Parts: sequence; structure tokens; C-alpha cells
Amino acid sequence: MNRERPIRSFGKSAAFGLAALAVVVLDQFTKYMAAAYIPLHDSIPMVSGYVNLVHVRNPGAAFGILAGFGGAIRSAFFVLVSAVALAVIFWLAVTSKENNPWLMSGYALFFGGALGNLIDRLRFGEVVDFIDVHVGPYHWPAFNVADSALCVGTAAFFLYFFFKRKAA
Repeated sequence: MNRERPIRSFGKSAAFGLAALAVVVLDQFTKYMAAAYIPLHDSIPMVSGYVNLVHVRNPGAAFGILAGFGGAIRSAFFVLVSAVALAVIFWLAVTSKENNPWLMSGYALFFGGALGNLIDRLRFGEVVDFIDVHVGPYHWPAFNVADSALCVGTAAFFLYFFFKRKAA
């Protein structure tokens, strides 16, 4: 009887949970600080010409996609999509037989990022964004820690699949 598998599986699940929780806590704390100390639609230059702290609300998805769509339908759609994504990611992370750090990091970052933005949607009906990266007048859409975790998690998935394919 192999007793090592359940312990390793628990360790993998605990690491996933702790990493996802860290993303959610950091995301919610930074959003709270931005909303508490920066008036809505105001901006504080951090690195002149490149980075501002702002307080904006995004009712849409990434880059404001669907922001102009009807409020109640849009909110219900994003809550449903987020809930399904969270359930799928959780199931994949917990049932995965692989213990690859890129894959597990991707799951944890993606789960934490999706949960952080879902919390905002449930509380406010929109997502708090506060990081404004730009070069002179050319601005990237404002984002937050959860968005960053989603992007880094996606990159971790790509690295996992890239290196897995090379090894095959």
C-alpha cells in the first residue's frame, strides 16, 4: 500500500490553496487601498510618464469588453462565467495527477485572480482597477492584482505546455 500519494496530493492541494488565497488577499487589500485613498477617476503619478495609480471601475471584462452591455444581464453573465471557471480550475487542480510547478502555479494564479475579480463583481457590480501603465499619452487599460495573476497564470500554462511538448 502506497501512503506517499495522499500526502503528496494534500501538499499539492495545500500549496494551490495557499497561493490562490495569497492572490485574493493581496488583490482585495490593494483594491481597498486604492478605493480608500484615491478619489474615483483621480490619478497619482508614480513613475512620471509611465505608471500612475488610479481609481477606476470596470463593468466589463478585460480591456472593458462588454462594458456597454446592459447592467443586470452583463453582471449575471460575468458572475456565471466566473463561477464556472472557478469550478473547472479547482477541479483540474485537485484532480491533476501531475505535480508540475508551472501547471500548479498557473492553476493557483488563475483561480486567485478569477476569485478576486468575482468578489468585486458581487460587491460592486464592477471591478476596481488601479494600475495605469502608459508611455506618454498612450495608456494600457487600467488593471489590478487579480488581472496580473490571470495573465501570469496564463503564461505559466503556456510555459508548461511548451516545455511538455518539447520533452515529448
